[in-house]
Amino acid sequence: MSTDPIITCYEEIDWATWEPDDRATLLFVIRGGEILFIHKKRGLGAGKINGPGGRIEPGETPEQAAIRETEEELLITPFGIAKRGTLSFQFSDGYKLHCTVFTAEGFEGQPTETDEAIPVWRSLTDIPYERMWEDDEIWLPRMIAGENFEGWFLFDGDDMLGHQIDFSKSPAY
Repeated sequence: MSTDPIITCYEEIDWATWEPDDRATLLFVIRGGEILFIHKKRGLGAGKINGPGGRIEPGETPEQAAIRETEEELLITPFGIAKRGTLSFQFSDGYKLHCTVFTAEGFEGQPTETDEAIPVWRSLTDIPYERMWEDDEIWLPRMIAGENFEGWFLFDGDDMLGHQIDFSKSPAY
């Protein structure tokens, strides 16, 4: 955890010089009108619905980490992977997380519950936002619609205090 002072206002953050404590990934398999989520059983966001993902290990690319995390959490190997966006999270307690978001067209294997996650399939028209992080309702529908994004968010625990998001980014940014 960072020892930075408590931040309570989005405008207090200098995003131009901001550096994360951790880098992580999220990956969403989207196919046949459905999206594969996980019910997270432990760690940051435990109890919430999200995409499989986690911290990038030394020497890994974000894409390699997204594949590894999906394999560990659901026992499947995603394919047809595309980078869709980045999310920068500043928490009021000082913790800073940067997340690279991917989609996948499919996977090999059978989504299986592990000690980290329970697989959850949902229709693209029935996303459980009430069980997700507050920011997901802002960018996830537009990602599903094919848009790319870059977002910056301030959270106090589970509560989003402020945000900015840019949907004009190309996948190569």
